[in-house]
Amino acid sequence: MARSLLFLLLLPLILLMSKAEALSNSPILPKAAIFPVSKDSSTLQYVAHVSMGENLDSLNLVVDLNGPFVWMASGLKSASDSQQPIKSCSLKCSMAKSTRGGGAEYNSKTKSCTLLAENTISRISASGDLSEDVMAMEFWDGIGSSSFAKSEKFLLLSSPNLLLKGLAHEARGVLGLGDSRISLPSQFSTTFGFFERKFSLCLSPQKGALFLGGNPLESSMMFTPLISKKSGGDQEGYYIDVSSIKVSGKKLPLHQKGIILGAKISTIVPYTTFESKIYDAFVESYVGAAISMNLSLVQSVAPFEVCFSSRDGENVPIVDLVLQSELVKWRIHGEKSMVVVSDEVMCLGFLDGGLNPRDSIVVGGHQIEDHLLEFNLGNSMLGFASLLKGDKKCSDFEASSMDGEIL
Repeated sequence: MARSLLFLLLLPLILLMSKAEALSNSPILPKAAIFPVSKDSSTLQYVAHVSMGENLDSLNLVVDLNGPFVWMASGLKSASDSQQPIKSCSLKCSMAKSTRGGGAEYNSKTKSCTLLAENTISRISASGDLSEDVMAMEFWDGIGSSSFAKSEKFLLLSSPNLLLKGLAHEARGVLGLGDSRISLPSQFSTTFGFFERKFSLCLSPQKGALFLGGNPLESSMMFTPLISKKSGGDQEGYYIDVSSIKVSGKKLPLHQKGIILGAKISTIVPYTTFESKIYDAFVESYVGAAISMNLSLVQSVAPFEVCFSSRDGENVPIVDLVLQSELVKWRIHGEKSMVVVSDEVMCLGFLDGGLNPRDSIVVGGHQIEDHLLEFNLGNSMLGFASLLKGDKKCSDFEASSMDGEIL
């Protein structure tokens, strides 16, 4: 009897080890799992393409870099047969209680674990039931070939359809990549134990990719600490410390105005936003630098306030976010500081975030594109490298059509 009880207690660990062993015994140890990501042209949201449910149906989920977990609209035919609800008295429900936005509760009707999910675009919140479902993924070996595996132990939230408001067309929920115990990167690292607790994003205006567990490139990267910012005891998202901002090498006089910097990185915000005082100083400096480079101001085009004639050429000022030292900077090249709105007009791709925003700086999607970003949750570091001038582009990383072997 005692041996039987011990076996039951060890069974989850045995299953986990068998999954890890199946991958680790491959001829080439995979570097990461890869999910294809595309950009929705109407909403400017980044959409990950995942295969879920017993039939591994293809689903679109909006990528929320700071989202605490995966949530999907309930009532999906593909999910109804394979989703298994998590009981409120379970260890998994207790784990979810520590999640930002969580506050796991007891559903007296279903006896399931319920969480509060938020659509960070529409700002609508609603409760949903925590469950687990099958997810298939492709494993990247770094040279182009791949193998496949599926796990039945990924947690997600089944939420009301009203949460879909504002999401990209055909998106059925949100893929949360935040630093929480039940975000997809954390679950992935736990399920396949030999992968580090980190993930990488490589976005582009067309195709891109999300890598769980590793970095697909051997290229050199700069690193900066991910700083902690909490509200009410909850982690708000991924932040980096910005010590100064430079335009064409000239530092903005922000500290003279008593402005404290710090930047949140977001895949939900399409363009980088600055608090109004920072924005005013930035625009003044940028316009001055642009005019000195013989660029001509033209009438603004919403939502942008500053626009130039593209007939004057593509050579525009460079913007640097200086991080922990002058040697570590996030350089925003000309093509990523501008947005082409017509054949004759290009606009400054930075927006006024208001007088009292929650975050003084939010680095948005347009400035993230064509950068490889590595979020290491184990040591709280961000690695970043520009792929604009290199041999590789974010659009070069493509997952195949999920027709390989399912382990």
